[in-house]
Amino acid sequence: MKILQVNVVYKEGSTGKLVYDLHNQLVENGHESIICYGRGKKQKEKNIYKIAPEFIMKMQSLRSKITGFAYSGCIVSTNNLIKIIRKEKPDIVHLHCLNGYFVNIYKLMKFLKYNKINTVLTLHAEFMYTGGCGYSLECKKWISGCGNCPQKGSGRPSSKIFDRSSNEWMLMADAFDDFDRLVIAPVSGWLCERAKQSPFLRDKKIIVVTNGIDTENIFKPTSYLEIKKKLKIENEKIILHVTPNFKNPAKGGAYVIDIANSFKDDAVKVIIVGFNGDYTSLPKNVIPVEYTKNQIELAKYYSMADLTIITSKNETFSMVCAESLSCGTPVVGFQAGAPEIISIKRFSEFVPQGDIDALKDVVRNWLSKKQEYGTEISNEARKIYSKKQMYKKYSELYNWFLERGE
Repeated sequence: MKILQVNVVYKEGSTGKLVYDLHNQLVENGHESIICYGRGKKQKEKNIYKIAPEFIMKMQSLRSKITGFAYSGCIVSTNNLIKIIRKEKPDIVHLHCLNGYFVNIYKLMKFLKYNKINTVLTLHAEFMYTGGCGYSLECKKWISGCGNCPQKGSGRPSSKIFDRSSNEWMLMADAFDDFDRLVIAPVSGWLCERAKQSPFLRDKKIIVVTNGIDTENIFKPTSYLEIKKKLKIENEKIILHVTPNFKNPAKGGAYVIDIANSFKDDAVKVIIVGFNGDYTSLPKNVIPVEYTKNQIELAKYYSMADLTIITSKNETFSMVCAESLSCGTPVVGFQAGAPEIISIKRFSEFVPQGDIDALKDVVRNWLSKKQEYGTEISNEARKIYSKKQMYKKYSELYNWFLERGE
């Protein structure tokens, strides 16, 4: 079996790591795996293709900001990708995140459709059915057709001048129309229910495939004494918040600071991994840490913490939730869509979005529960979120296509 995956990044970010893990699992199981990606440095590995130089994609980004069309253009990179697909003749093309100005989504989808190529589309975000927004938040316009976008210039990755939401929605609808050899794979049950409401996805085969992480070698209870010593932490309780961008309002950083202030008279430290704001205004019990791409280091922070908090406005999955639980640390936070769905209920609790008083109560209640559960949290989580479980689900999807014999 030959599988060709397409993603905006490779080895980097949450989706890049997922693609890398799936690639290795396929090779280990005797299949041929090919990766085509857009952003990041060029990899010198067999069957790994970077389809365009960074300069071209920066020009495409500029084009998007001027015209308002974020998912078209990309002539060079899209043609390169199509040439590779024609050359490799994969049994299945597996699409992941197609944002990042590296491919013309509409042209790629129509090529796959008209050439009757078996296709799996993993939904990591919402833009493939909203036509533009990665997170549609409270907006429901995508169910009937967009226009007058409330996120123009902010949530949409395009122009602050032109509102192309209606045009992009119709272009996406046309790309999916009559695409029979397609399976949609949302990464969470919450995202699945959203996809089923889309007028151009509701008639497709939709199967949830939960994201997987390396629970055997990385995300498991890990020694953290050197980090604790480095941060000068003694016997204080530790609250952990992990984010790729603390300054992004959608990640709810202000709530984390509010929680820290409510514990400043207690023996509690709040560690923020991914802090990129104003250090001078932080409460004294906050320890800011730059975002790390080192997953082993990240597992040490999870293992050291007594509790992980999630304050995002919206999440389509939650790698933080999966990683924290796998390292044996409970999770609490705001209801944000997927986290409360994909979490293990006995080891987590979520309160209504924005209810900071309720969240503070929950944090106090959970701060001492980690010891109560011992290794039970990690043992259960490492089975649920294992990358091998993810591979098994995708393997079943791939085989379903091949068994059709079309």
